[in-house]
Amino acid sequence: MENPRFNNRIFWDVNFEQIDYLAKAGFVIERVFNRGDVEDIRQCRRFYGDEKIKEVLTQAKWLNKKTVYLACAVLDNQLEDYRCYNLAQSNPEHWNY
Repeated sequence: MENPRFNNRIFWDVNFEQIDYLAKAGFVIERVFNRGDVEDIRQCRRFYGDEKIKEVLTQAKWLNKKTVYLACAVLDNQLEDYRCYNLAQSNPEHWNY
C-alpha cells in the first residue's frame, strides 16, 4: 500500500521522511485532523479508513473544538462519543473578563 501524501507543514516538528504511518497511526490521524486541510483529510481517510479514524479520534485525549465538530460531520457520530469532548465538559474554562 502506498503511503498517503500529506503536506509536510503538518509534521513540521518531526522527520517527515521517516514517519511510520502504520506504527504511528494515532499520531498521524490526530495531527492531520487538527492541522491538515481538506485534501490531507481525504488522503487520511483513503489510507486508514473511517473505522480506524473513528477509533483514534474518539479516544483522543485532546482535539481542538473545530476538529471535534469536523470529525462528527465526517464520521457521522455525536459529540458525546469523543473522550476529549467529555473531558472538556468536566473541566470548564475560566471566564474571560
